[in-house]
Amino acid sequence: MSVRPDHWIRQQAQENGMIEPFVDGFRREGVISYGVSSYGYDARVADEFKIFTNVDSVIVDPKNFSDQGFVNRQTDVCVIPPNSFALARTVEYFRIPRDTLVICLGKSTYARCGIIVNVTPLEPEWEGHVTLEFSNTTPLPAKIYANEGACQFIFLKADSLCETSYADRAGKYMGQKGVTLPRL
Repeated sequence: MSVRPDHWIRQQAQENGMIEPFVDGFRREGVISYGVSSYGYDARVADEFKIFTNVDSVIVDPKNFSDQGFVNRQTDVCVIPPNSFALARTVEYFRIPRDTLVICLGKSTYARCGIIVNVTPLEPEWEGHVTLEFSNTTPLPAKIYANEGACQFIFLKADSLCETSYADRAGKYMGQKGVTLPRL
């Protein structure tokens, strides 16, 4: 596998709609940076957040997930309580080529504040808004800024095409829009 460079990311975004909306260049004037970089794409977090709360004493069960454990917020700045968690989504909608696997890493700006961004790999031929998981590992409230950089996606070229892509097996998160909760 090899890492895809900026000119490939730009070409795929502009010609094949791999990233929409696509920001050509790297923006960082007074904001947490986003846009195409040397070997990746720094995506933005949208202004839709689901913040975990224990008001109703809901049990978190991935096989029987209840959205009653969340408080929904649409805001420019999301405050995550200490030692808590929030779900969000990317501003960008992704369409992954069949010969590509995408991994995501958190931004160092957030990591240096004790905020961890977790995203599972984007598989070949998956498409949708990426659901982002923000963990506040600190004993203090933490801010997440909407429409600013949240994480970096790294595009890996496969040595050969997969036999079965995410689209081929009709994956349960295909075409997701908005913040998407766990599905069984």
